[in-house]
Amino acid sequence: MSWLLNLYETYEFNLDRVGIPEKTYNDREYTLLPVSHTTQNAHIVVEVTENGEFHSASVIDKGDASTLIPCTEESSSRAGSKVAPYPLHDKLSYVAGDFVAYGGKIKKEEPFAAYIKKLEEWAYSPHASAKVKSIYSYLSKRELIKDLVANHILYLDADQQLIDKWDKKFESLHGEKPPIFSAVAGEQESAFIRFNVYSPDKILTKVWKDSEVYDSFVQVYSHLLGADDYCYVTGRMLPSTDRHANKIRNAADKAKLISSNDTSGFTFRGRFTQSSDAASISYEVSQKAHNALKWLINRQGKIIDQRVFLVWGNDDLNIPDPTEDFYSFDLESVAVKERKSFTNKEFAGEVAKALDGFRNNLSPESKSDVNILVLDSATTGRLAVLYYRNMNKEVYLDKLVHWHSTCVWLHRYRKNEQGEPVQFYGAPATKDIAFAAYGPKANEKVVKGLMERMLPCIVDGQKIPQDIVKSAFHRASNPVALEKWEWEKTLSITCALINKKEEYNMALDVENPDRDYLFGRLLAIADVLERSALDSDEKRSTNAIRYMNSFSKHPARTWQTIQGCLQPHQARLGTKLNYYTRKIDEVASKISIEDFTNKPLSGKYLLGFYSQRYDLYQKKDKNNESIQPSN
Repeated sequence: MSWLLNLYETYEFNLDRVGIPEKTYNDREYTLLPVSHTTQNAHIVVEVTENGEFHSASVIDKGDASTLIPCTEESSSRAGSKVAPYPLHDKLSYVAGDFVAYGGKIKKEEPFAAYIKKLEEWAYSPHASAKVKSIYSYLSKRELIKDLVANHILYLDADQQLIDKWDKKFESLHGEKPPIFSAVAGEQESAFIRFNVYSPDKILTKVWKDSEVYDSFVQVYSHLLGADDYCYVTGRMLPSTDRHANKIRNAADKAKLISSNDTSGFTFRGRFTQSSDAASISYEVSQKAHNALKWLINRQGKIIDQRVFLVWGNDDLNIPDPTEDFYSFDLESVAVKERKSFTNKEFAGEVAKALDGFRNNLSPESKSDVNILVLDSATTGRLAVLYYRNMNKEVYLDKLVHWHSTCVWLHRYRKNEQGEPVQFYGAPATKDIAFAAYGPKANEKVVKGLMERMLPCIVDGQKIPQDIVKSAFHRASNPVALEKWEWEKTLSITCALINKKEEYNMALDVENPDRDYLFGRLLAIADVLERSALDSDEKRSTNAIRYMNSFSKHPARTWQTIQGCLQPHQARLGTKLNYYTRKIDEVASKISIEDFTNKPLSGKYLLGFYSQRYDLYQKKDKNNESIQPSN
């Protein structure tokens, strides 16, 4: 229940944002929903006057279709032929009193009768809004379809019945295909209608954005809720509910986090007689927690193949995301300029400084908790909590500092806001780790699985799963199978994963006696030597790169092959390559005879390869020679 309580508290902390429209990065509108409200995509907007007369109507553009509407427990979970009207905006079959007169088909109970009865109760209640009274006054005349047909919104066939689906035979009656048939996926009768009130004298707030209308319905509906029961979330006696919200990830999402409607199966039989015996949640908590969750997902959630990754704070929403790389946190502190060395201790200080901004926002009297939530659905109707952690914010930031100062390496695959490549030193994002382990074409199911598995490594300090490290290692050791940019990205990310365990510095360690590290250095020198000998416009892979996969498995034997390939270049350029020749001799002499074998190399050889190659190219840059790493 703790995740529900934290979502409920998040709603309470953000009451000032209720009903205020916000926009996502792709310009999609969302809002923190009021209690007893939901969202629905509308197809037609009908304007009525303050006196309850029809004014105008239009088909809604898809970009403006999302509508905030009041709802009851019954209407929010209606399905099939069940009649359960929304209180104000609803489908044509519910809001049109002349629906049957124009060929509409009903099964048992007439939807309009149930709808207009509920709307009448609202319009005549002490809490009624003037706009609701105007809409009720118009709809009680039962002329909606007649007015929509007269204004060329809906269309009839030759028998004066609503056209089910558009066909070319209707062109003789109505000309080209009307907009309503493009807006509605099914028949005209499935069109969702939203209402607004028009005034010639003043500018009125749209009904679906009017806080007065929101509050009016909340007050009316609060008196219609069921009996009080013990709420397991708050510990108070409040009106309970067994109907909980859907549409959590998007407007079309039918999956529910809490459900107990299976009375014919074995959901609770054998242990309980009814669902409330297992747990009881109040209507207010359910509404506020679910609405806060929807809002947070729209605001800052990350969705991959319908799996939701969400991080937030109860009283401070802007919490650094553990799945992102450090470049996303603080651009200036991680951009590599003229750094002379790369040590974990030095970088840990920079990470701590960058996260101090979040740490300093802590309020002395606040709980300052951080919540990490992962959701996914196995079926269309059920949503599950796959991972949940609630941590003190200080502890969480300390964990991030540790992760971003240990799983680190130098990366060159990010771009700034101007689209220019930049290099940064830090931990890679979990999605990029999936890229390194499984390639850029990996199925999203694989990617989301890896991201979930990496979360405990970041926030709990667990070891990185070895299958992930091994997969990245094998791909980084096979550059000929990858494009240049892909291999360079895979190599740096793999080095970061390996370095999480080894805790080496990015700077070349010339005193490191490790066999695998030294073999990696040899391979890097051979690569740079041959690249230096080739013409500047020759882009082919060097022999060191071509034999890298074989070298990782049989280093001694493959080194003889690589060294043989270097001899023609050494003979042709002579003294120009003396520096590299001396380097090879220097490094090779540090490998003992007992270690110069074909025993496969560990990931440490990649660290030696990267550090040595980077060191050599840095020296080349200082000499103004334009030689770049290549495969």
